Amino acid sequence: MAAAPEDERGTNVIGGSAHLYGPAVQARDVHGGIRIYSSAPDRLPTPRQLLPVPAHFTDRAEEQAALDRMLGTRSDDGAPQPLIVINGPAGMGKTTLASRWLHTHAPTFPDGQLYADLRGHVENGPANPGEILGQFLRAFGTPAVPADLAEQASLWRSVTANLRIAVMLDNAFSAAQIRPLLPGGSGGLVVVTSRSRLSGLAMDGARFLRLRPLGSAAGLELFIRGAGEDRVAGELPAVREIVSLCAGLPLAVCLASARLAARPGQPAASLAEELAPDEDRLTVLEIEGAGTVQKALDASYAALGPRPALLYRALGLLPVPSFDVHTAAAASGRTPAWAARRLDELVEANVLESAGPETYRFHDLVRVHARDRATATLTGTERERITRRVTDWYLWTATEAQRLITPIQLTLPRTYAHPAQWSAPFGDDRAALDWLDTRRTHLMAVLRLAAEHGWHATAWQLVDAMWPLFLRMRHYDLWIEAHRTGLEAARRDGHREAERQMLNSGAIGLSAAGRTEEAADWYTASLRAAQEAGDRRDEGQALLGLGGCRMAAGRYAEAVSELDRAVETWSECGYPRGVALARILLGEVALAEHDHGRAIARFTLAREGLLAVSDPHDAARALAFLGRAHARAGDHVKGAAQMREALATFTASGAAHWQARTLEMLADSARERGDTTAASEFRARARDLYEVTSPADARRLG
Repeated sequence: MAAAPEDERGTNVIGGSAHLYGPAVQARDVHGGIRIYSSAPDRLPTPRQLLPVPAHFTDRAEEQAALDRMLGTRSDDGAPQPLIVINGPAGMGKTTLASRWLHTHAPTFPDGQLYADLRGHVENGPANPGEILGQFLRAFGTPAVPADLAEQASLWRSVTANLRIAVMLDNAFSAAQIRPLLPGGSGGLVVVTSRSRLSGLAMDGARFLRLRPLGSAAGLELFIRGAGEDRVAGELPAVREIVSLCAGLPLAVCLASARLAARPGQPAASLAEELAPDEDRLTVLEIEGAGTVQKALDASYAALGPRPALLYRALGLLPVPSFDVHTAAAASGRTPAWAARRLDELVEANVLESAGPETYRFHDLVRVHARDRATATLTGTERERITRRVTDWYLWTATEAQRLITPIQLTLPRTYAHPAQWSAPFGDDRAALDWLDTRRTHLMAVLRLAAEHGWHATAWQLVDAMWPLFLRMRHYDLWIEAHRTGLEAARRDGHREAERQMLNSGAIGLSAAGRTEEAADWYTASLRAAQEAGDRRDEGQALLGLGGCRMAAGRYAEAVSELDRAVETWSECGYPRGVALARILLGEVALAEHDHGRAIARFTLAREGLLAVSDPHDAARALAFLGRAHARAGDHVKGAAQMREALATFTASGAAHWQARTLEMLADSARERGDTTAASEFRARARDLYEVTSPADARRLG
């Protein structure tokens, strides 16, 4: 008994490439390995005889119910028998699901069920449709099978025109391979399994079911069935870890459980440790005599053309969990149009899946395989070139976002080994901020990669380009981590100006996160470095930060002293924007000391100065505080109007943190004038926004 070329089930397929189950005169072997079964009760095969179903089978009740609905949906226009395509990555259990489900519906198809392995992803495949048709026709007793494929298909439709049969076409490669095999009449059913989506079969009336990874509970059940309850008793935490490492892939779970069952002395925790490293996971999931995840994925990879295979390998090297067309283009060194076509081919081949609008991702084990293929086939120089292109793409795009959002703060240089050859995927500052925010974890992953490879200039430049993200969205943990990395990179790069920028920007994040003492240390280091370099502008920035730290600690006199020094420094070196920013903080100090008149004057001057240098975001900050000062002074109408105007600006730009801050000011002002309903509404809206940008502030608001 030969092993199946693609064995997702972890067991063997009987005989050759096709079987017939149902009414027949006798049971006998026919050319090509088809089995014909008698309709006599004692000769009917069991489900395992027809299509072997592993003992470790998970029912997938939800998917079976979906198949039931597809079978029950009959069109009213005389369309042929239902055609159902079950697709999904290798090892997902497509064959097992289809086989088990068909057996539950055996009475619906009294004239028989047929199975054929179309060998879509093996070295000697895919099977020619004529080969399978010849086997099917002979199984039904056709004495002479035509040589021509068109004639075979016509005869096949005639033979099956009045039969109620189910045909399972397993491991299909393409829609063209399927069409000649469709029976005639309307009383039958065809179920196709494939790693490819086979979207072209939609024109033939196909209904599609994409098989997803198992959930944690189903995966645990499948593992325990395979290994045995006694074998895993007392080791459930380790078993759950193993199931998690198998990433919901039934084949991987079955192989892992079989491996554990075959080693009665091995603790489950030991197997979990073996599976944990990405580089060994596919090799460990291998059982003698059974298909492996590695072999199944190798077969899918071998079926790819050279261009999608190139992209497959390149994507396997990326440090990010998902990617879009532009990232794929950067990885491959091709155009976005080229990458889009290759991504479609990889999706069609089911080695890649859609993860949202214009976003793609690998199944975890497929990602490991793709990276292994890259490691095996590409030189170290080639692999580094791919990751460097992607890193430069993220740096360039983040810089373009910074240029749109905070153009006045774009002062440090950028260097690229591979400059981008196409335009940024956004057109305005709001879309640019959305791009930064939705890809913040990607940017951090790329930053870590740059630091790991010793691309020091790229690392600190990437942190600098992410400034608008930190400023507007306030992801404090990322802010601080990024600047620690950026500071080290700037020092290793020997770029003193970048070092001061990292100190200042990082200190702002530490201060905003409430870590004022550490922030003060960073500002002090920045001040010293700026004075050594004779950089008056950076000196003023450090003084501004120190003033903010003193204010946060309630040391208002010290705060005013530092801020006055910042105003003086920036006035002398001709930096009016800095002067205006210092006046915002001086206004906050006055507001905290209940000196409303002085606060209004400082906020007014600050706003005028920021508008004069085309800084609408910080001008809106000054306006929000100005409104709060007017409300505190008793002019609630004017104050609320100014705060609402500032809120509109923040909402339009997507600055979630400052939306929340302004809403909190509106809530406080509403409470002070006795409008508790409005105060509660503003407070609730602020809390919801803080949940995203500052959980500590959300907790503070209760």
